[in-house]
Amino acid sequence: MTVEAALGLASLTVVTVLLLAGLTVLTGQLRCTDAAREAARLLARGQPHEAAAAVHTIAPPGANLNIQQAGDAITVKVTAQPAGGLLPAVHLDATAYAVAEPGTEAADAEG
Repeated sequence: MTVEAALGLASLTVVTVLLLAGLTVLTGQLRCTDAAREAARLLARGQPHEAAAAVHTIAPPGANLNIQQAGDAITVKVTAQPAGGLLPAVHLDATAYAVAEPGTEAADAEG
């Protein structure tokens, strides 16, 4: 009976840790997606400093912001490590796309 209980508790512990790791990854991915979307929206409005601040606030700690702009098209990619790097094999990234609004710096640079 003792061996079965020990194996049962060990199995339950492993499953709980895996569930928590999965939840951490899912939450981090959602935060990256939200941060990329918000940064793309702010960049389209011509507010690059607010976009960087939004990524710093919304995304997981240590997230990186990569901005690519071609004409009025703005592509934002946010990458991060979940749980502060405790899961080294997992990489989070989210991409968002926006078109610069007329009259913003992005639109004025081309026209």
